[in-house]
Amino acid sequence: MNVLFQLAFEFFKTGIFTVGGGLASLPFLYDISDRMGWYTHSELIDMIAIAESTPGPIGANMATFAGYKTAGILGSIVASIALIVGPMILVLIIANFLEKFKENKHVQAVFYGLRPAVAGLITAACYGVMAISLFSPDALAAGDFMGFLNIKACALFAVMLWAVMKFKKHPVVYIAICAILGIIIPF
Repeated sequence: MNVLFQLAFEFFKTGIFTVGGGLASLPFLYDISDRMGWYTHSELIDMIAIAESTPGPIGANMATFAGYKTAGILGSIVASIALIVGPMILVLIIANFLEKFKENKHVQAVFYGLRPAVAGLITAACYGVMAISLFSPDALAAGDFMGFLNIKACALFAVMLWAVMKFKKHPVVYIAICAILGIIIPF
């Protein structure tokens, strides 16, 4: 199958079935990584860090990156457009009917049912990000039990979690602090 068609198909599916925003797209993006090999889990985590510190959804940034890495500029355009077209069509269709049916008990039930599904997808995505960021499964597989836990990353995670809960500053402050610490303290 032509790589541009594959890019379009995979990211179109991701766009259509991602309900709940960028973090809800992470299970789909992990799946694409596993099946297609266009990017690694580590590259996905790096993209999440970039996407969360810049404007723009995670899925769109990842589609652009995977498309460019796989098929150059044309691939990035195809993958990005494919990701966006599906949801755009769905939103236009839903918007056309939602106003008319928003009080319908079946429509309300669908939205009620989607909430826990989205929460589960986001929780699974958070688990995946934490597993890659704080732990090294490769070290465990190699028998290096001490190398399994990234002590520096876990300490930084705990400090940032505490700081976010206590000080409630803008996320940019925490991103900047962690970027600086990443330069000063090699991870």
